[in-house]
Amino acid sequence: MFVIPCLKVPQRHAQLYRKYLLSQGVLDHMYCAQKHSDGTVTIPVRTSVLAQLDLVALKEHVAQDSFCEIVDIQAPPLSKKEKVKSFHKRLAETAKSFLVFKGETWSEDLERDIPSRWQCHGDLVLFSEGCFSNAIWKDIGSEFWTAVALALGVKRLAQIKKISNDGYRTPIVTMLFGDSSYVTHIDNHIRYEFDVTKCMFSPGNITEKLRIASFNCIGETVVDLFAGIGYFTLPYLVHAKAAHVHACEWNPDAVQALQRNLQINGVSDRCSIHQGDNRQLPLSDLADRVNLGLIPSSEEGWPVACRLLKRGTGGILHIHHNVTTPLHHKPSKHLSAIDVNKDSSIQRDMQVWTAWASDAARRICTLLLDITGSEWKTNIKHIEHVKTYAPHISHVVLDLECKPL
Repeated sequence: MFVIPCLKVPQRHAQLYRKYLLSQGVLDHMYCAQKHSDGTVTIPVRTSVLAQLDLVALKEHVAQDSFCEIVDIQAPPLSKKEKVKSFHKRLAETAKSFLVFKGETWSEDLERDIPSRWQCHGDLVLFSEGCFSNAIWKDIGSEFWTAVALALGVKRLAQIKKISNDGYRTPIVTMLFGDSSYVTHIDNHIRYEFDVTKCMFSPGNITEKLRIASFNCIGETVVDLFAGIGYFTLPYLVHAKAAHVHACEWNPDAVQALQRNLQINGVSDRCSIHQGDNRQLPLSDLADRVNLGLIPSSEEGWPVACRLLKRGTGGILHIHHNVTTPLHHKPSKHLSAIDVNKDSSIQRDMQVWTAWASDAARRICTLLLDITGSEWKTNIKHIEHVKTYAPHISHVVLDLECKPL
């Protein structure tokens, strides 16, 4: 049986190591990281760069209080991306066989209309818009969707067409196969239940949910200004152990799902739900942290967040934003905060993210002065890259420490 070289690290530092290995081009995308009973995680690395991997420098850069070593793992499971590739091939073969059987002609246009990625929520697959758009898929009837569900090993199929402009970002979803649109999704031992036709769920935010889960929020009061169904509220409560979370949400369907999710995860006694416009929130001077998880911009929530921070001790704002990198932006030669080993594209992006963060910090300082009448100082503790929407649009999170002078 073949073996794959892997980096063995403590579980609590695994996400940090994985992100750094990814940035350096060392991560082997074909295989999954694996958790082990001894509290460690093994992360597959590329054999071709193994000789250049300096474990001492790696540990010093990522987490000085951790450990790392190279081990061989027998036949680790394929990564989700590789599994999707095989499912995509199976799906394309199913579609082609079905159409040929029906006397239709297969073409490159039809092959391009087959999705290469999708969301999985339990036994339901949710396709995005931009696939299965050819009229032929509707014409051949429900038998086709039965074959697709069988090929993907699920019981229900749905497709999201677009996001409604109703102010709630309600997804417009069509059920293609199966009746119920109510699903269960489990992330990092947290159970989310919701209706895919009424509530959004972004799998791309998993790295931020894992990061929040690693926080130590014992004794802290957290306010989640854009709670949704509990994407970030639940990691704060279940894993970060926040003393109390105030969850704000104005979509009634999301509020209903949030109430259910708090209950099934056993944390409803430590959460207060505030339904409605968070700008009308009758709270102030109580938060150790405020989560502003709205994109493309959470700026409308900045004044509320500043009002919520504890006046005596301050706190941390976690500010989400979509930052656009100019097409012809050139990185500076003086990037002291950036690891010189990272490639130029990461340097370029980081410089733009840092410029946005610095501007946000100055504006937050002004807001805090206007709201409290006192001087404050801000400190950029961290800028986290969550996901990329396009080659030049990045979803980032600024961890901004705010302290009264």
